[in-house]
Amino acid sequence: MWEWSESERAQLAVFLEDRGIAAGPVSTATIGDGHSNLTYLVTDGNARVVLRRPPPPPVPRGAHDMLREARLIDALRDTGVPVADVLATGQVGDVLDVPFYVMSHVQGPVVTTETPESLSSPEDRRKIGEALIDTLAALHQVDWRAAGLSDIGKPEGFNRRHLERMGKLVADEAGNPPAEFAAIDAWLSANVPTESGASIIHNDYRIGNVILAPDPPGRIAAVLDWELATVGDPLFDVGYFLASYPVEGEPLTPTAELGTATLEDGYPTRDELAQRYSASTGADLTNIGWYTALALWKLAVLYEYGRRRADQGVGDLYYKDPELVRSFLKAAHRAAGIE
Repeated sequence: MWEWSESERAQLAVFLEDRGIAAGPVSTATIGDGHSNLTYLVTDGNARVVLRRPPPPPVPRGAHDMLREARLIDALRDTGVPVADVLATGQVGDVLDVPFYVMSHVQGPVVTTETPESLSSPEDRRKIGEALIDTLAALHQVDWRAAGLSDIGKPEGFNRRHLERMGKLVADEAGNPPAEFAAIDAWLSANVPTESGASIIHNDYRIGNVILAPDPPGRIAAVLDWELATVGDPLFDVGYFLASYPVEGEPLTPTAELGTATLEDGYPTRDELAQRYSASTGADLTNIGWYTALALWKLAVLYEYGRRRADQGVGDLYYKDPELVRSFLKAAHRAAGIE
C-alpha cells in the first residue's frame, strides 16, 4: 500500500493553501479498502476535504484517469444526481508523480453490512433502497451532451464492444477464454441485445458506493467512485446494481457481501427495485437477465485479471484467491439460466 511521505504532505499543504482550500500543515487518513483508486481524508484541523489518486504503478493503460473522473463529477454538479464538489485538480508533479483531484468532504455513513442505528427503522431502510434506484434513474436521465460529456464514451454498439473488450483481458493468444469462462462467454455472445438507449452510466453502482445523509429520512447525500463511468447502455448499470443487491438464500459474491445490509427488514426486494426503475424511466426490462449475467461475468473477468497480476507480484494480493472468481462465475451462470 502506498503511503504519504512527509515531503509530499508538506507539498499538499502548500497546494491546498494556494487554492484557498486549507491553511497550514495537513494530515492524511485512508478512506476505504484501497483495492482501486486511493482515497484520503485530508484536514488542517479545521477544513476537511477528500483527495483521490490512482494506485501505485504499474497501472493498465487507460485506467484510473483521475482528471476524467473529476471532470465527470463536476459535470453532474447541477443535476439531480448528488455528488461532492470538485475543488481542485493536480497534474503530475504538482504534488505527486500522478494526477489527483480534491473534492468536498460529504458527511454521512457508507453502508455495507449494517445500516447505522439512526437510519435503521424499516421505513428508513425502505427509503434508502428506493433512493438508490431513484438516483440511478436520475443519472440515466441526465442530458450527457448538454453536460459537455459527448466525448467520454461510444454508446453505439456498446454491449457487443464491451463484451469483446473485457474478454480480451483473460483470453489466450488465440482469443479463447479460460475453460471455466467458456459457457457463459458463449451464452453472452449469442444473446447480445441491441442497446436500450444511451446515458451516463456509473459502472459500479451499489449501496457501498454512496454516502447516506446521516439523519432520517433515508436519502443519498453523494454518489462515490466514478472512475469507471462512461456513456453506454443504461441497463448495464441496472443489471450491475441488481447483481450486487443480495437476495435471501442466494450465495453471496464478493460484491454482494459488500451490501448485506439490504437483507435487513424494510429494504425493498431486488424485484421491487427493478419494477420501480422501469416505472420511473419506462425502460423495458425484458432482457435484464443478460445485463445481470454480463455484470457478474465482467466482475469475474476483472477478478481473474487481478488474480493473475497478484500471482506475478505486481497486483493487489486481495485478488489472489481463485474462489473469488468462481463465485462470480457461478452467479453469472445462475443469472443466465445455464449450467
